[in-house]
Amino acid sequence: MKLRHLLIALMIYTPLSFAEVYTFGIVPQQSAKRLAAQWTPILDEISRQTGHTIVFSTAADIPTFEQRLKEGEYDFAYMNPYHYTVYSQNPGYRAMAKAKDKRLKGIIVVKKGSNITSASQLEGKTLAFPSPAAFAASILTRNYLTQASVEFEPEYVSSHDSVYLAVAKGFYPAGGGIYRTFNSLPDETKKLLTPIWETNGFTPHAIAAHPRVPQTIVEAVSLSFSQLGQTKETQNIIKPLRIQSFALAHDSDWDDVRELNINLLE
Repeated sequence: MKLRHLLIALMIYTPLSFAEVYTFGIVPQQSAKRLAAQWTPILDEISRQTGHTIVFSTAADIPTFEQRLKEGEYDFAYMNPYHYTVYSQNPGYRAMAKAKDKRLKGIIVVKKGSNITSASQLEGKTLAFPSPAAFAASILTRNYLTQASVEFEPEYVSSHDSVYLAVAKGFYPAGGGIYRTFNSLPDETKKLLTPIWETNGFTPHAIAAHPRVPQTIVEAVSLSFSQLGQTKETQNIIKPLRIQSFALAHDSDWDDVRELNINLLE
């Protein structure tokens, strides 16, 4: 096994911090293999620009990722908007970047040819969601169904990719996701699915730093992120994320999410 692949495999389960080496935790919306393929070139570029080694890390599932955020195990992390509102309080992650000019929307997807075109047709069904606290793919979509007086049974299948695959294979009539992960699906899976509804848009995922990371390093990393996408080379690096570019971010950017008064993880 190549050294980098071995390091990635180890970091999935054992996030560590060393002097001048910083872990970057990615919320496991997709498989670890796919996340590593998407993020490792980006983190290599950030490392090259800043002179600090930033290494990919994730977790086996979203609840494990949440526990690691709670314990402050990651030096930097890419987390969903609700995660940020919780873990910015304790242990005090600080927002530094986000996708530029993006609003995060949850979607409900069904299998093509299922003749399901509205939420009312999901009455009494068991539906797939990534995890209870997945913000757009689970919290917002479940809330919509509840407000629409649709009774359903949620089942949590660990990731966005697992939702899409389960619906594509007919295990569930519908499931929750987001456009970014849906659009990054392999064509053979994506062509089997279609969204039938979307939520309102909210501030997207946060890239945030743990308070133990020196401010000079936080500033260097955040500046490096904000410059991604400004050249053809870096455009190609971030293209697999379905993000055009990143922008500097501030804690108050997520006040729209705080106004929802979600308390699942508190």
